[in-house]
Amino acid sequence: MVPSMAKKQNGKSKADIVVSGKDLTKVYAMGDVEVHALRGLSVQIERGEVMAIMGPSGSGKSTLMNILGALDRPTSGEYYLDGESVAELADDQLADIRNRKVGFVFQKFMLLPRITALGNVELPMRYASGELAKQRKQRAAAALEAVGLGDRMDHRPNELSGGQQQRVAIARALVNEPAIVMADEPTGNLDTKSGDEIMELLLTLNKESGTTIIVVTHDPEIAEMTERTIHIRDGEVEKIT
Repeated sequence: MVPSMAKKQNGKSKADIVVSGKDLTKVYAMGDVEVHALRGLSVQIERGEVMAIMGPSGSGKSTLMNILGALDRPTSGEYYLDGESVAELADDQLADIRNRKVGFVFQKFMLLPRITALGNVELPMRYASGELAKQRKQRAAAALEAVGLGDRMDHRPNELSGGQQQRVAIARALVNEPAIVMADEPTGNLDTKSGDEIMELLLTLNKESGTTIIVVTHDPEIAEMTERTIHIRDGEVEKIT
C-alpha cells in the first residue's frame, strides 16, 4: 500500500499548484563580497508533476533545491509550499513544515547504520506526531512493501545493496505523505541498472499515488524520464524543456 495522496487532476486551479516561487533571490555574504546565487527566479510546479532541475556547478541549482525543500529561505521573493508561505518562517517553523510537507532522497542514502530498514523508515514519524509505536511500525511496513522491500524490513543498511538502501530512503521519504519528494541525485551512487530501477520506482509511485517528484540531477538521461526540466544558469531559469 502506497501512502495515500491526491490523484492528478485536470486543470490548473490554485489548489493544483504545490510549489510556487516568485522573484526568488538568494545572496550570500563572503567577506566584503556578495554572491548572488539566485537572481529573481520564478517557478511553479503542479501537484502530481514529475520534474527535473538541471544546471552546471555554481548555477544556483542546489540553492533552489534547498529553498524548495524548506532547508533554507530566500533573501527576497515569495515562496508557497502546498499553500503555505515559507519565505519568512523562523528556523523551528521551517523544520516543522519540512517534516510535514517534504520527503528527501539523497545521493548518499543517509540511513542510520545501526538500526533496521523498518527503524529507518519510522524516524520521520517520531518527529511528526504522538503516533503510537504500533501505528508507526504499520505505516513504515506499508511504505517498505510499496518499494518492494517487504522481505528486508529487519535488515540493517550494511546487509542491503545500494539499490535496496535507496529504496529504504524512498520509503522513509514517503511515510509522512509529503506534498513533494525532493530527490537530490538519487541515482548518483548506483550502477546504471540500479539507477534505472530507482527512477522507474519513483515514476511508478507518482502514477499510483500522485506524489509530486522533484529530481535534481546532472544526468540528461535521468531528466529525460521526467515530464519537464527546468534548466538553471547563473541563478536564473535559462529554459524549460
